[in-house]
Amino acid sequence: MKISADSVKELRNQSGAGVIACRNALLETEGNMEEALQLLKKAGILKAQKKATRSATQGLIEAYIHTKGRIGAMIKVNCETDFVARTDEFRELAHNLAMQVAAIPPQFISTDEIPEGSDIEPQADCLLAQPFIKDPSKTVQDVITEAIARLGENIKVTEFARFELGE
Repeated sequence: MKISADSVKELRNQSGAGVIACRNALLETEGNMEEALQLLKKAGILKAQKKATRSATQGLIEAYIHTKGRIGAMIKVNCETDFVARTDEFRELAHNLAMQVAAIPPQFISTDEIPEGSDIEPQADCLLAQPFIKDPSKTVQDVITEAIARLGENIKVTEFARFELGE
């Protein structure tokens, strides 16, 4: 089956995956764009799971101050190498995560941190379980998993802080 360059380009724009991976996914799904997208998403999750045990000691601290300086957030996002930490994509991820913390104040990073027996709502109080502010159809963890698949390194949020005047 012949796959057009336009199809590969469209899938690449939607998924963020590499050209070869997009072409192979389209070949495997006989040109079905939705199935190819799902296939790439599964592959990204598998890739992220493989990298989860790797040490992430590099990264950056990103600060976000909301309009008029009434709300601010800082977040520490780690990756494996400072090469990746300096990329525009990693910086944008860290910035978006800082905005997430400013917009929807979490109490914990993940559901693993919730004390047993508490009545805390994970989607509201755990950063990684929250709907992503720029695309509510995804969770913050989904966005990080996609970045892991594209950048090829383990990425972890290790700390955050949120400040608001009047609290």
